[in-house]
Amino acid sequence: MGKRIFYFLLTNVLVLLTISIIFSIFGSNYIQNGQLLLGPLLIVSAVIGFTGSFISLAMSRWMAKRMMGVRVLDPNGPLSSEERAVVDMVHRLSRAAGLVHMPEVGIYESAEVNAFATGPTKKRSLVAVSGLLVEMDEDAVEGVIAHEVAHVANGDMVTMTLLQGIVNTFVVFLARIVAFAVSRFVRDELAPIVHFAAIIVFQLVFSILGSIVVFAYSRHREFHADRGGADLAGKDKMRHALESLKAYTNRISKDDTSIAAFKISGRKKTAIFSTHPDLDERIKRLA
Repeated sequence: MGKRIFYFLLTNVLVLLTISIIFSIFGSNYIQNGQLLLGPLLIVSAVIGFTGSFISLAMSRWMAKRMMGVRVLDPNGPLSSEERAVVDMVHRLSRAAGLVHMPEVGIYESAEVNAFATGPTKKRSLVAVSGLLVEMDEDAVEGVIAHEVAHVANGDMVTMTLLQGIVNTFVVFLARIVAFAVSRFVRDELAPIVHFAAIIVFQLVFSILGSIVVFAYSRHREFHADRGGADLAGKDKMRHALESLKAYTNRISKDDTSIAAFKISGRKKTAIFSTHPDLDERIKRLA
């Protein structure tokens, strides 16, 4: 899940900046006679914000495959016994979740135990795993995969996209207000350049601040996916999966950067920037 959110946010920031630059170059009608028109600016901000969010959603599965090096498993092709077991488990749990179209199933190389689900729709989703079969027993693997399938069945990527669209709207809106104010303090001939540069800078700053809201929602959805995973695989397997993840994190060094990539257990001091709640809290909530 942490991987999914990270790449979605990264793509969103890049797409948002690109669209913003295009709008800035070709101009817009929210500044007239040296005055900032808040109504038109809000409309422009919503167009940029939601366009960026939905483009990021459309690219999410493709980005995950390319950036993570995911090897998609063909259910009708030759597979090893372990690969076949993963595909069969994902498909079985997906049918139990009521999904009509089976997610793509992928495996990728990674130093850490990991799994994520992504995709623009339930019809075009992807569940990818790494290291689960080596570090966990079959029941724990089933719990982890059930959790990811629950994300797909819950439509978490779509609701995340709508939330990101709202956040983007305010990011674009506030960045342009601040940029306009900053440009008033320089000479007229420099104002357009300062205004353009300030938009980029403040949009990045506000995007980072806005990600706190997205991360908070992500942590909230993890509890829902845990309950969904318990419904699909059984409460005992879901709890066993979480306890296995906790045991894995305890076995490695606290300074191991691979845990930061997995994001399965946010440290309390950086909780607002974690995509996942603390594992102890997840186990407690599930119980």
